[in-house]
Amino acid sequence: MKDPLFVPSVTWVHSFLAQAQEVGPLRRLVATQVELWGVPEVGDTARLCVSELVANVIAHVGEATPATLTLTLSGSLLRIALRDPEARALPTLVQARGDDEGGRGMALVSALASRWGVDLPGDGKVTWCELAVATAGLGDAPSSAERRARVARVLTAYSDESLLAGAQQSRVGMATTEVTAVHVISDLLHWLRAHGHDADDILDRAQTYFEAERGGQDFHSDLNSRLRPWRR
Repeated sequence: MKDPLFVPSVTWVHSFLAQAQEVGPLRRLVATQVELWGVPEVGDTARLCVSELVANVIAHVGEATPATLTLTLSGSLLRIALRDPEARALPTLVQARGDDEGGRGMALVSALASRWGVDLPGDGKVTWCELAVATAGLGDAPSSAERRARVARVLTAYSDESLLAGAQQSRVGMATTEVTAVHVISDLLHWLRAHGHDADDILDRAQTYFEAERGGQDFHSDLNSRLRPWRR
């Protein structure tokens, strides 16, 4: 029997270097993740909070500081947590004057989030905030029709090299590409099943084909040796 107090949760973790050029790709990665979880309505707020948390680390800890971003969706809350190694530089809520160039970061997070805080786990600090989400949207997946439409758009764009632009420009860019690839593969399996194909069998065959291609000359040499007796 299912526990009525059980609240399902999902977590996504990403490590990166806190640098100005990483903020934009990181925002897009966060937007992709919350959409995958079925709560796109908090995407804009989540991106803004992530931007301010990362900017706070850059400003008060230093450029290129190793950091880890964790998103956790549980019940009606999306928790955004950013870990960095400096426990002494604690974020504070200050009142910025109209002509101040900075000082609004955590005030903005405080205004957008249900609550925020700082934890000190012993090996740095974790600055976090929580956003309210609609529980009805938790875990909602795109419909079958939406998946098939997305696959059709991807298939027509396979020859477009712009899809690969930025894939290796940064660690965040690489992670974004990996998330997109997972979506493409998942959608393609749904498309195949919707058209009467055995998706599991095709996935196994694709994996075999991929490994064979990766084997290169060794595979082709082995294949030729196996086929040679049949060519006589």
